[in-house]
Amino acid sequence: MAHGDITHVDIPVADTRRAQEFYGRLFGWKMTEYPGFEGYPMWQAPNEISGGGLAPRSEGFTQPRSYVEVDSIEETLAAAKEQGARVVMERQPISETSWWAIFEDPDGNVIGLYEGVTDTPD
Repeated sequence: MAHGDITHVDIPVADTRRAQEFYGRLFGWKMTEYPGFEGYPMWQAPNEISGGGLAPRSEGFTQPRSYVEVDSIEETLAAAKEQGARVVMERQPISETSWWAIFEDPDGNVIGLYEGVTDTPD
């Protein structure tokens, strides 16, 4: 993925098991729970490109949220703030090689950012 690509979509749900069955049957999405991320099933679309997670619904997280891949979360947040955005969550680790953050654009849309290091074969 490249800077600016939508890389992930989280869907807030009240019942992850029910949501897994619903989206699996409706769209044919494959569902997987990874070690360390129990209770957060990840979905993969049949094109094997699109994917995301089924996250517990919470205050402030009631609508699907797209995550955009960026080269640098810090630089992207600074540029977003310069253009009137508000940082909702500063850069946080996902793993040793990936991070995320959230901002709200001037129109109130909440967008996630993803920065990660991908191993490439030599």
